[in-house]
Amino acid sequence: MVGMTVLEELPTGATGRDRRRTELARFLKACRARVTPEDVGLVPGLRRRTPGLRREEVAQLAGVGVTWYTWLEQGRPINASEQVLLAVARALRLDGTEREHLFRLAGMAPSRFPQPAPPELSPSIQVILDSLAPLPAAVSNTRFDVLSFNGPYRSLFGTERMRPSHGAFFNSLWCMLVAPPCCNPCGNREESLPRMVAVLRAAYGKHVGEPAWEEHVQRLSARSEEFRELWARQEVAPPETWLRVFRHPEVGLLRLNATYLTMPGVQECYIVVYVPASAQDRERVERLGSLPPGGWTHTCEQ
Repeated sequence: MVGMTVLEELPTGATGRDRRRTELARFLKACRARVTPEDVGLVPGLRRRTPGLRREEVAQLAGVGVTWYTWLEQGRPINASEQVLLAVARALRLDGTEREHLFRLAGMAPSRFPQPAPPELSPSIQVILDSLAPLPAAVSNTRFDVLSFNGPYRSLFGTERMRPSHGAFFNSLWCMLVAPPCCNPCGNREESLPRMVAVLRAAYGKHVGEPAWEEHVQRLSARSEEFRELWARQEVAPPETWLRVFRHPEVGLLRLNATYLTMPGVQECYIVVYVPASAQDRERVERLGSLPPGGWTHTCEQ
């Protein structure tokens, strides 16, 4: 049900394995609903009440028994081999990120409990971030916690926005969800927010049942109906370059390509560099980098 998270729907004492099976069931149903019979060369027939494929059609395409697939989609404790999961992934037309997500939810990748402490970043990382100025740059993890940033990044979001959203770090997804329109720096929220939630969902597949991650998802769900609706779509995506648009009261509109760079030796963290999309954006980024430390502020209430 939209509006209820995994933590709310499962009974007290549910294990990480229980949570993964519940997530697996939801994911398979959502993927099945997105594939039409025409997509896979089947004749739709008459009086179809099911959006997308029927369970028996997925089973037929994957070469597995209908009962077995039904149990898999219901989250029952059954074993699935790598070969069978690949067949299901092909039947549902999953891409690479979705296929990896399916495998993790099915228990084909090791879980890590409890969640490790935030990584200790080398002092050289801050030097790298500062050297990238005037380009805004930050270190972000897959939950969108911002672990470190340079001056232009602070100027882009504003001094007040850089306060910790919850816990120890500023969280850019939280900021996008709760900032009022007058003070939200994101100018293409309708495109960026679904993408960020899909990246979070893909990362969550590696941490289902971990208290810190479950609490993070629950906190976002409790605060935002929009997040709950996006989370229920079961869409997953990798962290890769996409266009972000920002509004700044002094610089104006900025079109920047958020580019994710991996950090060797630091798991699930990226250096995110905001690269101007045009010559005009380059000029505005240079103006952004010349602003006094601290950036802009706002006084409206959240």
